Amino acid sequence: MSKSFEAISQLKDQIQQSVIGQEHVVDALLLSLLTNGNVLLEGLPGTAKTRSIKTLANTLSVSLGRVQFTPDLLPSDVTGTEVYQEVEGKPVLTFQKGPIFNNLLLADEINRSPAKVQAALLEAMEERQITVAGKTYKLPDLFMVLATQNPIEQEGTYPLPEAQMDRFIMKINLEYPNDEAEAQIIRLVRQEESESKNESIKVDPEHIFAAREEIHNVHVSDAIIDYLVAIIMATRDPGRYPDSPLASWLTVGSSPRASIALDKCCRAQAWLNGKDFVDPDDVRAIVHSVLRHRLVLSYDALADGITADHVIDEILRQVVVA
Repeated sequence: MSKSFEAISQLKDQIQQSVIGQEHVVDALLLSLLTNGNVLLEGLPGTAKTRSIKTLANTLSVSLGRVQFTPDLLPSDVTGTEVYQEVEGKPVLTFQKGPIFNNLLLADEINRSPAKVQAALLEAMEERQITVAGKTYKLPDLFMVLATQNPIEQEGTYPLPEAQMDRFIMKINLEYPNDEAEAQIIRLVRQEESESKNESIKVDPEHIFAAREEIHNVHVSDAIIDYLVAIIMATRDPGRYPDSPLASWLTVGSSPRASIALDKCCRAQAWLNGKDFVDPDDVRAIVHSVLRHRLVLSYDALADGITADHVIDEILRQVVVA
């Protein structure tokens, strides 16, 4: 195995020591980091969303910016703003950088702020730059938005617009841990309170860039590409499967950005499993996380309690590998 693979494995182990019972969250954070994407974590309070992100930043020794999204937050509180300063007796207009100019940006409870503030992240999430007062500022080479969100059924939340949801390469749903994990969490926190904190393993961020190069070379056969395309097309044209309820469940399907995300994530998944090629299992392992936030369900589907994950399950039953 390469040095970058060993380093990423160390990174995964280190995060899992601090985050109990949420292995799929750790995997999603690594996949998003390796694919140069952004990740949205949705779950009730106390499900280790913020803890996971802080542990990732600490292990990588990279800068972490945190913005607590609230109804009165302004876009300039995220991006920064131009301010007047006096230099050698003369007023000068200078740009004061906001928290977005960090390697990792924790957008905590992103759906607590209205769309105007949420939109301040659009350019950064897609193009890794921001524009303020007509000037463009480049963000760090290693940059990722990690947003947390409360379920939209709770009061005081603003659902994210589809354009922004599409810019998250993955959306991860967090549930409460089971009995065994809950007991481990209690023991872990008690241990952290009673013992001095040991120096954790640090992973050089350069290994992330090296891993991305290796992932780029993971082989994807024409059959797998056709499989990815067929999955996406099933969301856009569910009428191709007349014996399935997909047509009555879906209103809007996934964009080409979803196809690109599927390709990136299944290659990263294969690489994390120590392979240099993608097989159907790699696709099925990540497809729910990549597509669940990119589907618009019909009123009938929502009324019947159908979720995006149910729709994706049905698509996987209908679409076969050629």
